[in-house]
Amino acid sequence: MSNVIKVLLVDDHDIVRIGVRSFLGSFDDIEVVGEAANGQEAVDLTAELAPDIILMDMLMPVMDGIEAIRQIRDRKLGGRIIALTSFATDDKLFPAIKAGAMGYLLKDSTPDELLDAIRRVHRGEPSLAPDIARKVLSELSQPGEETKPTPDPLTPRELDTLKLVAKGKSNKVIAEELFVSEATVRTHMTSILSKLHLANRVEATLYALREGIASL
Repeated sequence: MSNVIKVLLVDDHDIVRIGVRSFLGSFDDIEVVGEAANGQEAVDLTAELAPDIILMDMLMPVMDGIEAIRQIRDRKLGGRIIALTSFATDDKLFPAIKAGAMGYLLKDSTPDELLDAIRRVHRGEPSLAPDIARKVLSELSQPGEETKPTPDPLTPRELDTLKLVAKGKSNKVIAEELFVSEATVRTHMTSILSKLHLANRVEATLYALREGIASL
């Protein structure tokens, strides 16, 4: 069943994991393959279970979500990460972007929003709750931000690609809309990230939002 999305749940509250597992268990295309109560368990289980999606709480004992994301990325364990936060003002949110999470979801999101985020991130598309996106944009606009990208001019086709990335489009869809190959889209993305000094598609999306290239 290669089309089934394997999910690892990471949260230090049993009731949260039980609720999410129960909800996701009703969908044929999703399988919860494991649960972790802290970041260290998340890293270990990611290495053992090779999940497609990791739902990562930010505030946990032993090891928090930020450090867990960093270790999963540094060890190249795979899996796409959706960061979970209780508040849009969570100060761990922006570091989660730098660490490499592809999705950001509030814990009071609806079940349908959770389901949509899992499927979108599994397809390689960033998923940002509007409140979280606004918070991150506010952080990025503060003076003295050392990680603020220094842009070089983008070509017209790179700009077209960035606009579609900011809309959450996958490489396949972007290729179809621009009448190019997926390999060409990947080349454009590599150039965009290099020119803007960005780490991933999520940062590219946030850059496009901040600069008015796209809107929420």
